[in-house]
Amino acid sequence: MKSPVCDMLGVEFPLFAFSHCRDVVAAVSRAGGFGVLGATTHTPETIEQELKWIDDHVDGKPYGLDVLIPENISTSGEKNVTWNGLETRISAQHRAFTRNLLNKHGIELTTTRVPDNQPQPFDAGLALEVLEASFRHPIRLIANALGVPPKAMIEMGRKHDVPVAALVGAKEHALRQVAAGVDILVVQGTEAGGHCGEVSTMVLVPEVIKAIREIRDVPVLAAGGIMTGRQMAACMAMGAAGVWTGSVWLATVESETSEIFREKMIAASSREAVRSKSRTGKPARQLRSVWTDAWDRDPASPGALPMPLQSIISRDAFDSIDRSALAGNTKARELVSYFVGQGVGLIDSVKSAGTVVQEFKQDFAEAVERMNALVSD
Repeated sequence: MKSPVCDMLGVEFPLFAFSHCRDVVAAVSRAGGFGVLGATTHTPETIEQELKWIDDHVDGKPYGLDVLIPENISTSGEKNVTWNGLETRISAQHRAFTRNLLNKHGIELTTTRVPDNQPQPFDAGLALEVLEASFRHPIRLIANALGVPPKAMIEMGRKHDVPVAALVGAKEHALRQVAAGVDILVVQGTEAGGHCGEVSTMVLVPEVIKAIREIRDVPVLAAGGIMTGRQMAACMAMGAAGVWTGSVWLATVESETSEIFREKMIAASSREAVRSKSRTGKPARQLRSVWTDAWDRDPASPGALPMPLQSIISRDAFDSIDRSALAGNTKARELVSYFVGQGVGLIDSVKSAGTVVQEFKQDFAEAVERMNALVSD
């Protein structure tokens, strides 16, 4: 395809697939798309293992890496913040609310002890170490979410001749990213799963393209609710160079999600993908569940803590929820949830990642043909 990101990254079809699962990343890239591994929970040691596996299974096709280095979290400016140090900042009220919520559904809340020196969630220093380790592999893209990438990250990209992408949810964010020197913008509408803003993809993509046009030519990838090749064609008709997708890969056989969550995805409507602070402390779209309702609607809720404190609460809680649900606790299923976008309403079955890529290609081609027919003689 004649897209600037195809030339920039050596990709056949500009369908970008964000996933925490290496199997999805490799399968998408092998099929002609571009897999992007979410590395937020990794260390330099574990990312080495994951990327070595991808190298061995991607057939030489390009892939990338995504980290999450937030500009604004409650610990901004503090140094050497550890996970266990943050544990002491969580109030007894928040702990009791979490424990009681799980107890009502027959779930025992179990905690995982971490090393005393383990950095806080979303630690910038650790993320940069993970990126540095990743350059020992033939990655073709690095991306950051929740703010302008640190200067060190952009310099790493320049040093290794690897483009740097950044996710944005508003026009003003895009302008800051362009000024900082990013190479690709992922313009993500509110329909998206995970952390997202409030403006729809249909509005945000052309708004950003228009705003940055006079500053610098930066390719835009559209994101948010994109589940089909027809939607991809619509985004590229608006000026996007490709699309960045995530939720659609959660319903693939390779995905890291549980069978229980996939069943809930298939049964869900688009309105059941809600924007809530209950999992990370920042607004993130996820499948509505008893968990989101309790934190957001229960008068007894103490309210979500700011990032990264809420992430510490939810990690052990969701580990306990998932274990209990898989063990056969039907009440625990009511709490099972994960980050997912409004496109969940378009999911009707579980398929292989390769099949999804091929369907995107076919749908895209048919949509382009229909558009061409509208303007032909």
